[in-house]
Amino acid sequence: MSKRTNALADALEEGAHALAAFASTLTEQQWQTRLLPDGRKIGVIVHHVATVYPLEIHFARTVAEGKPEPITAEAVNEMNAIHAKENDAVTKEETLELLALNSAAAAEAIRSLTDDELDRDAPVLLYGNAKLTCQFILEDHAVRHSYHHLARIHAALRPQAANA
Repeated sequence: MSKRTNALADALEEGAHALAAFASTLTEQQWQTRLLPDGRKIGVIVHHVATVYPLEIHFARTVAEGKPEPITAEAVNEMNAIHAKENDAVTKEETLELLALNSAAAAEAIRSLTDDELDRDAPVLLYGNAKLTCQFILEDHAVRHSYHHLARIHAALRPQAANA
């Protein structure tokens, strides 16, 4: 483990913990609230974050191996839509358990990388075949993901709090 991998893993864990802490306070009505633009429920989005940690780590490891990553925006959108349909009734308890489990595994995987792997790059179709580093992929996906969705959830619930 290097200082860099530890810092990335710590950031991922902090984001996952913040998402879990906030999600644990949601009422059932808030858990079922749909967010724009895609209409996924808040609970489904939290479950989505938990579910994709292994995929995001695989994505980063592929780049760390210097292999081109063929994932497209269309594939990501399709995966998200399928996940939303299949997990429409997901519970808070099972989601928080999965979030804890998968975020811990993702942080451990990040800590197992070397600085050379973080610096390795490969063409990434999702970014127009730009050559991107493993560290960038980690920062833009696994590390950022919980923060991104937590901000969206906060923004969506803010109007509800003002009307309460």
